[in-house]
Amino acid sequence: MAGTAAGDGETLERELDEMLEIERFDPPEEFRRQALLSDPAIYEQAAADPQGWWAGQAEALHWFEPWETVLDDSDPPFYKWFTGGKLNASYNCLDRHVEAGIGDRVAYHWRGEEGERRDVTYADLHRDVQRFANALKDLGVRQGDVVGIYLPMIPEVVVAMLACARIGAPHNVVFGGFSAESVKERMEFSEAKVLITVDGARRKGKTAPIKASVDEVMGDLDSLKTVVVVRHAGLDGVPMSDGRDVWYDEVCAAADPVCPAEPLDAEHPLFILYTSGSTASPKGILHTTGGYLTGVSTTHRHVFDLKPESDVYWCAADVGWITGHSYIVYGPLANGATSVMWEGAPDYPHRGIWWEVAQETRATILYAAPTAIRTFMKWGHEIPEGYDLSALRLLGSVGEPINPKAWLWYHKVIGGGRCPIVDTWWQTETGAIMITPLPGITSTKPGSATRPFPGVFAEVVSEADGTPVESGQGLLVLTQPWPSMLRTLYKEHDRFVETYFARFGKETYLVGDAARADRDGYFWIIGRIDDVVNVSGHRLSTAEVESAIVAHEKVAEAAVIGQSDDDTGQAIAAFVTLNGEIEGTDELVAEIGAVVAERIGKFARPKRIIWADDLPKTRSGKIMRRLLRDIAEGRALGDVTTLRDPSVMAALESQIQDAEKQGD
Repeated sequence: MAGTAAGDGETLERELDEMLEIERFDPPEEFRRQALLSDPAIYEQAAADPQGWWAGQAEALHWFEPWETVLDDSDPPFYKWFTGGKLNASYNCLDRHVEAGIGDRVAYHWRGEEGERRDVTYADLHRDVQRFANALKDLGVRQGDVVGIYLPMIPEVVVAMLACARIGAPHNVVFGGFSAESVKERMEFSEAKVLITVDGARRKGKTAPIKASVDEVMGDLDSLKTVVVVRHAGLDGVPMSDGRDVWYDEVCAAADPVCPAEPLDAEHPLFILYTSGSTASPKGILHTTGGYLTGVSTTHRHVFDLKPESDVYWCAADVGWITGHSYIVYGPLANGATSVMWEGAPDYPHRGIWWEVAQETRATILYAAPTAIRTFMKWGHEIPEGYDLSALRLLGSVGEPINPKAWLWYHKVIGGGRCPIVDTWWQTETGAIMITPLPGITSTKPGSATRPFPGVFAEVVSEADGTPVESGQGLLVLTQPWPSMLRTLYKEHDRFVETYFARFGKETYLVGDAARADRDGYFWIIGRIDDVVNVSGHRLSTAEVESAIVAHEKVAEAAVIGQSDDDTGQAIAAFVTLNGEIEGTDELVAEIGAVVAERIGKFARPKRIIWADDLPKTRSGKIMRRLLRDIAEGRALGDVTTLRDPSVMAALESQIQDAEKQGD
């Protein structure tokens, strides 16, 4: 079973509260004995010769031609890694495994939300990628042409990405939850020549007509010559434009079955991935081949203590985000891993579906977002306790800081107290994990991402002048280049320098997150710089206040924002979701304020608490605090098309209006 000894909710709550007093969790001795890395000297070795360390990791990949220079730092911040070397990401993910005789190993246990199952082997992928790579060439795609990909979580999305990598065509994947208008914007910015999409996408029992939606906005893009459509949902009457639209299965059937992988320069662009800007246009993060593949394969192997012969690894993200690129596709496949790929929501067809999939596939590693973990907490420990999760041996967290109570619940209820947790910090821009425990070495602290990965150099510096901060909060920076770092913003080199390297010089990367380092050198990521509230001169992180609120036994989830206030400049407003059927009361407001006062200080108590049945989240699980700020201050709402459930905003507006009427 899941492994908690708690017999009921009250007992579990008491145990978690007692565990909050535990400062450190050491790696279990049995895990340490069998870990790939168990000697802490690796940190010192990497720090003494970072270029030599990364070169050693790169040697685990296949290179058609060796590199001449490990790091070219002659023109910062435009760094280059492994210059002169030639390799191919698709070859490293497929061909070399097939040639090594493990083509029959499962690459993906794909599971669909209506119970569909496909086990895709490395040989299957190798066959399909070669055919589709030739199909792209038949459609006029050449080395350097950008190919857009707008697909749900199905094996064809991996085939499309690796086919592009095989022929040197950078891919531009757009998350399936984005609107068609957002897809058009990204195709327009990147001047994509081909778009690969799908007839329809399913979500919680409903099917959205994706191709029809794309057609509504895509007609006037001059650069887009072809739209390739995957038959997935079985929709009838899919609109197909003569001369532009083709079916995926038909072009693959007509293509040559053999497509050798192109030897590409280490700095050849592998992909563009757009990140949303809060006020400006999306930023096109550009990653190249050699450094990126080195970074993701190395971190995937060591952070997750990967044993490809026996592990079943599940990254519960979406390929449309960098987490999916790095830790569903390129990292796991480069390492010959067997992964789980899930197409669906965490509560369909029922709230135990994740644990059912984990039980059925015998998953040994789970990498998930704190938002998902907090949601499972709200639903109750009884659900995962109904499944056999004994195969799990390692848990991971990604996407945002995890509050200690959620960390402990994850550790006890899902991991049975036996699984180390790797709480990872990184970004689309970094390409790979930057700050993380090494599970066989690092003593973990709930809520801390702990130490930089070997060969990564991070500091917390003063906002005023960039000098190191000995204690307290500051800005997180990376002080030396790393292989998987973004090379530029696509077609926006000046914006690249201005965004990341202008503030503290061209050799210091400004992360955009606030952080603090404790006496042990462990990093605590506070959150985005603009997720810091200044109340009467007190700078408070929203994540810190959220953790305090969630520590109340009746609270399931909280999102904190800074709201304009005439007296204090900013005041704290908290959107709070309660457990089960509990109703919000004035007494509960006072109790929550008391918990925050006790954990942080009286000045941190929320001035306003808004009861929320749910919070506005993207389909990847991130809370959209920008929308909460808009709604709290009565501004017109911005774009809500990326929300998992847009109706949440209407419900919140109604709740706020009702509360204001009662207060009049």
